[in-house]
Amino acid sequence: MAEPVQVCITILSSFLVAYVATPALRILAVRLKIVDMPDARKIHRKVMPLLGGAAIYLGLIAGLALNPKSACLYLPLLVGSTMIFLLGLADDIWKLSAQFRLLVQIIAAYIVIIFGQRIEFLPHGIYWDALEIVITLFWIVGVTNACNYLDGMDGLATGSAAINLFFFAVILFKTGQSQIALLSVALMASCLGFLPYNFKHAKIFLGDAGSTLLGFTIASIATTGSWAEDSIVKISIPILILGVPIFDMVFTTIMRIAQGRVKTFVEWLKYGGRDHFHHYLVELGLTRTGAVLFIYLVTFALGLSALMVSRNSFIEAFFTLSQAAIIFIIIGVLIVIGSRRQSGWTDEQ
Repeated sequence: MAEPVQVCITILSSFLVAYVATPALRILAVRLKIVDMPDARKIHRKVMPLLGGAAIYLGLIAGLALNPKSACLYLPLLVGSTMIFLLGLADDIWKLSAQFRLLVQIIAAYIVIIFGQRIEFLPHGIYWDALEIVITLFWIVGVTNACNYLDGMDGLATGSAAINLFFFAVILFKTGQSQIALLSVALMASCLGFLPYNFKHAKIFLGDAGSTLLGFTIASIATTGSWAEDSIVKISIPILILGVPIFDMVFTTIMRIAQGRVKTFVEWLKYGGRDHFHHYLVELGLTRTGAVLFIYLVTFALGLSALMVSRNSFIEAFFTLSQAAIIFIIIGVLIVIGSRRQSGWTDEQ
């Protein structure tokens, strides 16, 4: 079990490194022209420096440097996360193709999987093991991109990730998994160190390097931690904690297909638009900050549900997942109704 002093030092070091590094990286991004240009599908109206992801990565490494046991135990995870960070950084600079990014994400996810860090909830056997590997690949790559898609408003992806990591860390510490918990804590503190520069009137963006780093690392922590003995409880905890990015990806995909915006998988990979959960909330009348805080609140509520489910009760897990699904269905229906009213849709149409 990690000592409280060790946890505090990890939090402090990761926070300070990210907090101090961010202004310097902002200046560097401007000088090197690693910036995000405004366009029709984005909500910001001025050139924004990227490299915020580098600050979070440096904070994570600083925290783990004080915990070499965690770094060694989860080296495959860190190798995969580093690959994703470098891939995102290259994309921020040179704009890589969607197909190439997907290929590298799959390779990075497989590195995590081949060292035994995969979702395990099916009976043992070669076919079941193969199915678990495929499911884990979908999970890691899916959550990686879901967190990237959530990075559409000041502070949204960073703050949501910090909440996700907080609840993962609480459950991991509670169940005696202190080494992976320290990794969660280091990344959470890095997010909090970066957040003051990114929340409301952001001075710097995460960039793909930061949003995909967060998504990949969080998804990998979810597959690495041992959440429960019961299979339903085991998979319900990560799903609940990451319910918002999962909902955003599923809902947005359904809406894009229903409206004919995407027809192939490649089109889906390349498509970018202002049609995510947070965009709909603003269209329904919330301010951008209000939308971000609303999503924080939903994320926190789902984290509390995951804490209750972690008591290893199948019935609690089943009903809590059902409750979360119903809540998201209600949110989705309200968004669709609100959007139709704003566009002048009538029942006759």
